[in-house]
Amino acid sequence: MNWDKVEGNWRQFKGKVREEWGRLTDDDLDRIAGRRDQLLGRLQESYGITREDAEKRVKRWESDHLRG
Repeated sequence: MNWDKVEGNWRQFKGKVREEWGRLTDDDLDRIAGRRDQLLGRLQESYGITREDAEKRVKRWESDHLRG
């Protein structure tokens, strides 16, 4: 499964993203709008982490939520 599923069903995935990364605001989630690169950038800003760390966290989230 790829990220297209998240983009196409962003409303459904917003809650799961919010559960994982509670520092993201509703405005952040609206700006992200299912775009992976935007999620990575917001995670970097909100959590003060590197791009590589954000990438690792998102990949882990993908493996948990995008099976099949």
